[in-house]
Amino acid sequence: MIWDFGEIAVGLVLLVVAGDMLVKGAVALSLRLGIPALIVGLTVVAFGTSAPELMVSVAAVLDHAPSIALGNVVGSNIANILVVLGLPAVISAIRTDEHDTRESFVLMMGATIFFVLVAFMGPIRWPQALLLLGALAVILFRQVREALTHRANRDPDEEVADTDPEMPLWRLLLYIGAGLVGLPLGADLLVEGATAIARTMGVSDTVIGLTLVALGTSLPELATSITAAMRGRADVALGNVVGSNIFNLLCIIGVAGLFGPLPVPEQMLHFDLWVMLAASILLGPFIFGNRQIGRGVGIAFTLAYIAYIIALLFGGRV
Repeated sequence: MIWDFGEIAVGLVLLVVAGDMLVKGAVALSLRLGIPALIVGLTVVAFGTSAPELMVSVAAVLDHAPSIALGNVVGSNIANILVVLGLPAVISAIRTDEHDTRESFVLMMGATIFFVLVAFMGPIRWPQALLLLGALAVILFRQVREALTHRANRDPDEEVADTDPEMPLWRLLLYIGAGLVGLPLGADLLVEGATAIARTMGVSDTVIGLTLVALGTSLPELATSITAAMRGRADVALGNVVGSNIFNLLCIIGVAGLFGPLPVPEQMLHFDLWVMLAASILLGPFIFGNRQIGRGVGIAFTLAYIAYIIALLFGGRV
């Protein structure tokens, strides 16, 4: 048991560190090649920050634990809204009127509803996976086209935050290499440790994926959001969460579904998918009403997540 928890801890550290290195190296390389920072932010950074979830889900399918893959994505989306937004809001109110995220929110809701429908169609196999990836391609094309349309209003030489475009070639290649090696290794350790603990304690793979694995792979987003809140920029977390949730549902499950079938557990159909949908809907009044997510709301979000975890662990669903 101690060894299994050790594997999880090492896996989480590798995922966080490797994901950060991959993003820094890939962004620096993209800027060096002359790709606009705006496009880099929409593609490379978005992919890099969700790389832990992607690698964990693929590793889970290959290790014949598809419930961890599904639990990871559904649980991550719930945690993104209730925790990744909730905790920073406790530190500093999240303004929803400084950036227009209404269209992105509508896309997120569309992706969420589409994913729920796909889940009820039975095991997610390669045809459903291609449908999810096709929906992602449409959204990415729309967002990139929108970004290029409004590029004239932005500084063309703007750099992605915390990225050095003049990073030496050897260092950025080292970052990319370390990220590409560390991510699958960390994912494998995390899945192995989580699966072993689940079987030892009699807890289902689904619950482990929804809780331990999901929260663990959301650590990069959580750390970034808390740091932004401490700097008085908690509003930046909103766009990251909305984009991450879209990517999680359409890309991660889409890619994982190409590596093997993903049977959707009954308990997820009856409970967790609806919690994810309800958590997503919670953002609507704040985004469309331009109401800030203040400390009280942040505390409520966090307590709601704690209640959800308690329901999972002590609600007779282990």
